[in-house]
Amino acid sequence: MNVNKVRNMILDHIIEILLILVIIIMSLISSNFLTVGNIMNILRNQALKGVIAFGMTMVIVAAQIDLSVGSQVALAGVIVARFCRDLPGLTGMSVTSACLAGIAAAIVAAIIMGVVHAYAQHKFNMPAFIVTLASLNVMYGLAGMISEGFPIANQFPGWFLQIGIGRIGVIPVPALILIAVFLITHFIMTYTTTGRSIYAVGGNVESARLSGINVFRSKVIVFVAVQLMCVLASFMHSAQVASGSYSFGRGWEVDVISSVVIGGTSMAGGIGKPWGTLMGVLFMGVVINAMTILNVDIYAQYVVRGAIMAFAVLMAMMQSKAKA
Repeated sequence: MNVNKVRNMILDHIIEILLILVIIIMSLISSNFLTVGNIMNILRNQALKGVIAFGMTMVIVAAQIDLSVGSQVALAGVIVARFCRDLPGLTGMSVTSACLAGIAAAIVAAIIMGVVHAYAQHKFNMPAFIVTLASLNVMYGLAGMISEGFPIANQFPGWFLQIGIGRIGVIPVPALILIAVFLITHFIMTYTTTGRSIYAVGGNVESARLSGINVFRSKVIVFVAVQLMCVLASFMHSAQVASGSYSFGRGWEVDVISSVVIGGTSMAGGIGKPWGTLMGVLFMGVVINAMTILNVDIYAQYVVRGAIMAFAVLMAMMQSKAKA
């Protein structure tokens, strides 16, 4: 086989290779690492940010960014918790009906926010960085106002809690949701005209427009998609801790974007696959779990995570240069 082909193949699958190496090394170091319980723990923990990462992949492929994802996690959680706490007493409806109403309200709020992001970026040519940074603070403030600055705990019905703590066999429900979202995103981005339009818009927005692609529609789809995935992650998180709080999701945008970039998605747009994001999510989960097992200092863990992200960007640049 040609040396260049071997090099390109290694660069194309560098995260998969590193993931396998880390798993092998940790299985030799710790007998507790490669167990069903620990593997399920990794999947459950990574499901929350992983679900958002697939939406972020769509956004970044379209050459955009969304920094508000953490605040949407907080906002959706407190909306549902507040509905569950207050509506039964005010209207006499059951907690289940109140919870469903809260879920609907959170979804509507997410759709509106996604459309606002797309509209502000497309119609006024505002940088998505600025638009979503502003909405990060707006939604954080709204979450604090709705929750009145305190967690709203123990208000959810039992069936809602299963979204976060339930299991089917040995597999946690959040892990199943993560896989389901991956499959849906993979199908959309790989086999639909919507996915191809998103890649085209991210690759060259003017060429996409001249080709007849509705650029605004593509932007609306990606911004709404990531907001809805934040809502889903919020439900899982709130269900795990039986609480809604304005502090949930703070700083998640960094971990989400890291997983996407580590998975090979280009911040310049037009390049990236849900499979790569899945590998990035799993890689970060395995590394964090390994550092926890090895009792690595929490501050040192941040150093490692930052170094991994920088390494991923370097590998992407080397890959691009090698193929050119």
